Amino acid sequence: MTLPHIPVLRRGKAYESLDKINVPDHRTGEIKATVSSVNAGIIRKDLARIGESRAALKKFTVAQLIEISAKAGEQFLKGILPLGDKGHMQSPEQYIETLSATSGLPHVMVRRNMAKINDALVNMKTVLNGLTRGLDLSILDAGYGKQSGTRISFYPTTQALGLVMPSNSPAVNSLWLPAIALKIPVIIKPGREEPWTPYRLIQAFIAAGCPAEAFGFYPTDHEGAGEILRSCGRALIFGDKNTTAQYAGNPAIQIHGPGFSKILIGDDEIERWPEFVDLIVGAISDNGGRSCINASAVVVPKYAAEIAEALAKKLGTFAPLPPDDANAKLSGFANAKMADYIDASIEEGLKTTGATEVTAKHRHGPRRVEFQGGIYLQPTIVLCDSFAHPLSNKEFLCPYASVVTVPQSEMLKQIGPSLAVTAITRDKAFIEQLLESPLIERLNIGPISPMNVSWDQPHEGNMFEFLYKRRSIGISE
Repeated sequence: MTLPHIPVLRRGKAYESLDKINVPDHRTGEIKATVSSVNAGIIRKDLARIGESRAALKKFTVAQLIEISAKAGEQFLKGILPLGDKGHMQSPEQYIETLSATSGLPHVMVRRNMAKINDALVNMKTVLNGLTRGLDLSILDAGYGKQSGTRISFYPTTQALGLVMPSNSPAVNSLWLPAIALKIPVIIKPGREEPWTPYRLIQAFIAAGCPAEAFGFYPTDHEGAGEILRSCGRALIFGDKNTTAQYAGNPAIQIHGPGFSKILIGDDEIERWPEFVDLIVGAISDNGGRSCINASAVVVPKYAAEIAEALAKKLGTFAPLPPDDANAKLSGFANAKMADYIDASIEEGLKTTGATEVTAKHRHGPRRVEFQGGIYLQPTIVLCDSFAHPLSNKEFLCPYASVVTVPQSEMLKQIGPSLAVTAITRDKAFIEQLLESPLIERLNIGPISPMNVSWDQPHEGNMFEFLYKRRSIGISE
């Protein structure tokens, strides 16, 4: 049978391009599919007609689109859905196997990501209730209405949401799902190694009754990605600092870069640190360490060396396993050069006085290892003597964290911007300082992993406030 071909979707219609990209198995090099790719000119041409896509969604009420989202969640999790335009169909297990093969995520992690996406879709009403702070969503259908006795109106900030997606973790697709229920079409540039999740989600929505016109799927190059970011009135971009820096300060582009998420332990709880070791290990290593909400620094007032040693002993047992092993905890690298870069960056940082890698003596073999044809990075814990060290506030796509001694009184002055922070403390004065800090996007007080996500409380940006603005309105009675 022929290889699956994943087409471009132009307002939901399949388009086969002369230019194609092969998506290989990260271990064997076997081609899993060909993907059509288009240039910026085609994207620009299609976006000139994006009003047609918006009109297709406006025919539905928000309540109807919430119901469609829930059905799409079940289709995504359980359905046999089209894979491309050559007659191929994809079961959930085939999706898991293929995504694992090209991205390096083991099957168990793909399943967890699938469950997170399903959860966001099935509970879309709750998600929107949180994002809108209890707004009567029928107001978006009418354009205006009353809430708590006050007349209010909202208008869309854009005709489409542009998305430049990564390849590191399928669950990041959950961030754009509310857009459909909010009647905003999506224009997606998928990650090179991960076209599977956005394409499967689109097919799940269509199977659930969503108009195909609501979706643009554009595998493209750097120029094409830039066109999506420029031409959509609102857009999300994922990537490292080098990728996202040029868009900093642009209110139309929401940046999802490194999270620099952290765990802080206060003076009042530090004597209990052994009780929190398992939580910290999970915060560092869950999802293969690939999430922006994985803890990349553990900040403590004392016992840093002891904590680093305890973490290293547990993480040092992690080693590559076959992708279908239920106990797999490490992800392979589809891009071996990225693994080489990370490994070299850590080694270079260790040359600077004030940092010691604690995991080296506990793990089997070097940090970078080959296993069954794949490239893996084994966990790394670095003990740093201060936040001034270059490895103290770094984030990598693998289980990595620094452990740093900082007096509690200095923590919020030194940690810098942090996407998610777990602060293990009961100190009311410290909690008040944490609540006042503008550096923390999502705050967990107490022993709650930063990896715990509640979709009705977004950890990075509010999709409703990004896509809609409130206006003043007066209507003659």
